[in-house]
Amino acid sequence: MDTNGISDLYASIFSGTTGLIALVFYILVAVGLWKVFTKAGHPGILAVIPIVNLVFLVKIAGMSGWLALLYLVPIVNFVFGIIVAFKLGERFGKGGVFSFFLLFVFPYIGYLILGFGDSRYRQV
Repeated sequence: MDTNGISDLYASIFSGTTGLIALVFYILVAVGLWKVFTKAGHPGILAVIPIVNLVFLVKIAGMSGWLALLYLVPIVNFVFGIIVAFKLGERFGKGGVFSFFLLFVFPYIGYLILGFGDSRYRQV
C-alpha cells in the first residue's frame, strides 16, 4: 500500500468517526429538547425537526418565533444564541452561569438537565 492509500484510509476513518460523533451529539440535544418542549407544553416531536426546533426554542424563551430568523445573520446569531440561552434558563429558574455554560456552550448537557431534572417551566 502506498502512502496515498494510507492517508485516504485515515481520512475515511476520521470522517466516519466525526460523523458518528456529530450524530451522537445531535441525538443528545434532540432528546433533551424533546423533554424541554414537553415541559413547556409543546409537542416533543418538534425537537427533531432542525429549523422548527429553533423557532419553538425561541418561543419557549419568551420571544417571538420570528426572531429565530436572527440565527441566519452572522455574528448576530452568536449574540442572539446567548440571549436565548439566558432567557431560557430564566424561564426554568436557572441562573446566568448555568445558562451560559450549559445552555450555550454545552447544550447537549444543559438541555438534558432541564428536561430530565426537577426544574419547572414558568411562563412570565
